[in-house]
Amino acid sequence: MKILCISGSPRGKQSNTFKLTEEALIEIKSQYAGAAIECVHLSDKDVKYCIGCGLCHKDLLKCPLRDDVRDILQKMLEADVIMFASPVYINHISAQLKALLDRSSPFIHCQMLLGKYGAAFATSGGGPHVMVLDYLEDYMISCGIQYVGGVSGPMSEFDALKERARSLGAQIVEAVREGKKFPDQLAIMEVRRRFFKDAISSRKEQWAGEYGYWREKGWL
Repeated sequence: MKILCISGSPRGKQSNTFKLTEEALIEIKSQYAGAAIECVHLSDKDVKYCIGCGLCHKDLLKCPLRDDVRDILQKMLEADVIMFASPVYINHISAQLKALLDRSSPFIHCQMLLGKYGAAFATSGGGPHVMVLDYLEDYMISCGIQYVGGVSGPMSEFDALKERARSLGAQIVEAVREGKKFPDQLAIMEVRRRFFKDAISSRKEQWAGEYGYWREKGWL
């Protein structure tokens, strides 16, 4: 089992949200000795903003920007489990994480992460936090990832959040071992595939790379 944890906190390893995520990772390692875990801290990476050129649709996942995003997206393709961690910044994920996700739109158009499992973690200073999990859940399902669950809350409840994170780690191991299916999420993926089928077909020249991917999958 290959697990990729992507932390969007500008505080890197000192992030409280990442420390929460580590609780889940500790539980995973205790139950699945062979788990290969890699943590990517976006604070250490060069992640430029999407410029909307559309090249990644025409030549799948190619980008004129020279930074670390291509390597991170490749790690996502190779992982079995993807975990996102972000502090809550004005009711949303961090700018660092949003910049990365904006550069991954072919994952959504082509559901390139089908068969993977996901989880999310978020902490706030004391205000709202659930909307961050909702956003990350929707992103993952859009990419084809089955969302196992998330943990979020204010830092005043950190000890309780750590317990919930360890429980989520156990749920992730169970999902991978059993090949667990989440029917409601799979149904949403099917609906979104039907939507993008028309979009991909009508743009087969502008989005040639994605069109080719759909043809290979037998979805057209």
